Amino acid sequence: QVQVVESGGGLVQAGGSLRLSCAASGSNLSINYMAWYRQTPGKQRELISSITTGGSTDYAESVKGRFTISKDNGKNTMYLQMNSLKPEDTGVYYCYVRRGKIAYWGQGTQVTVST
Repeated sequence: QVQVVESGGGLVQAGGSLRLSCAASGSNLSINYMAWYRQTPGKQRELISSITTGGSTDYAESVKGRFTISKDNGKNTMYLQMNSLKPEDTGVYYCYVRRGKIAYWGQGTQVTVST
């Protein structure tokens, strides 16, 4: 079993920054893929950014150039540095972790960007 915990959300003004963290813990961790998803009311959960074990990254068009994903393999922790935040970035951010073919989700952390 893998436990996934996000942190770092909060309220920030437009143009500001936040850094989200996602810590995975458990036995026999062999994580091969981690990602951040965002969900807003009335919309499906969308993929924001992902990172593989080898360090390959991908970003949604809406956040390219503003968000940076990174990870610390030794700590099984992933980060999302969010700069130049916009009100449309508001939502619940979820951490997604995949070990082999099994996926795990965190409980989500709220990010609110005010005008």
